[in-house]
Amino acid sequence: MRLLLDEHYSPEIARRLRDHGHDVVAVAERPGLSGRSDRLHFAAMAGERRVIVTEDLGDYRFLLARALRVGEPTFGLICVSPRRFPRSLGGVSRMVAALDALLLACPRDDAAVAAGGEIWLEDPRP
Repeated sequence: MRLLLDEHYSPEIARRLRDHGHDVVAVAERPGLSGRSDRLHFAAMAGERRVIVTEDLGDYRFLLARALRVGEPTFGLICVSPRRFPRSLGGVSRMVAALDALLLACPRDDAAVAAGGEIWLEDPRP
């Protein structure tokens, strides 16, 4: 899977995952993406075959359901619980570990769509 980290995530997560060999970008790393609407992110990332990693499910779930219903291209969502993965220094490390484990277990770019459009990120540590 190729990932786009939504704008509320640190680019440090993307950098660490790239160090592990994964194709991951953060909204904050790309000029022109920051501040754009979720609808524009959703449409643009389908063209790049990227799964969107987000905790902003209100907008994205609606867009995903619509795309799946009408047959528009989508590569789905990785849904993140902010309680399980807080945006703190420790949370960054936990999120990197969880995304790394997910990407190793599900390398196909259509893995989220095959799972119904969304995958909930789980902490691989006990």
